[in-house]
Amino acid sequence: MKTSKVLLGVIAGAGIGALLGMLYAPEKGSKMRRNLNNKKDDIADSLKDKFEEFVDVYTRKYEKAITSAKGVMGESKTKFNEMSKELNAEIGK
Repeated sequence: MKTSKVLLGVIAGAGIGALLGMLYAPEKGSKMRRNLNNKKDDIADSLKDKFEEFVDVYTRKYEKAITSAKGVMGESKTKFNEMSKELNAEIGK
């Protein structure tokens, strides 16, 4: 299972659990609405932080993959040029 799906599931589960816990708590309606509003802001901030972390992790992985690919391409080009010179030298004999 992909990390992003697991992360999304954990965050959604935590949000649903918090909401259900508050709905079954014996509080006045106005107090519960205030608490839900506060929790909503906390959950939104948490989701934003997790999303930014997710983007940062995958941005670093993407940049690492690009750097690695460029390195492999450079090595391949060097090897190709060396082999081309050797082949030209053999043909020229």
